Amino acid sequence: MTKLTADQLIDLVENRYFANVDGKNLDDAVACFAPDGWLKIQSADVTHDGQDNIRRMFTDFMASTKVIYHGDFSHVVDVENQCIASQFLARNQYDDKPQVEMRNANFFVVENGVFTKVTIYMTDVSPLV
Repeated sequence: MTKLTADQLIDLVENRYFANVDGKNLDDAVACFAPDGWLKIQSADVTHDGQDNIRRMFTDFMASTKVIYHGDFSHVVDVENQCIASQFLARNQYDDKPQVEMRNANFFVVENGVFTKVTIYMTDVSPLV
């Protein structure tokens, strides 16, 4: 079982995951998840199970969002349990509606260098359906 260091967990979240979401690099973003991993938007009570469903969700989100931005990160890292909690600024720009800015928190569980569970809390309506 691969155990990531604190720096590697932060890199996974910021550079391998969010940077690829922001860059609309679908395959690289989905590759951050285990095949049977899940992503739950807790504040919207929506869960996407497995890479195929996560891929569909990101395909729709990336197609409908002109500019995606995640930044201003603050992390709490638990290396022993391979968990990382991240608070950040999320800003989405759309062609047909005003920009949305949120302060969100994600909780990541990592096994063998990929996410098995991601729980998301958003401060506005979720664009991830």
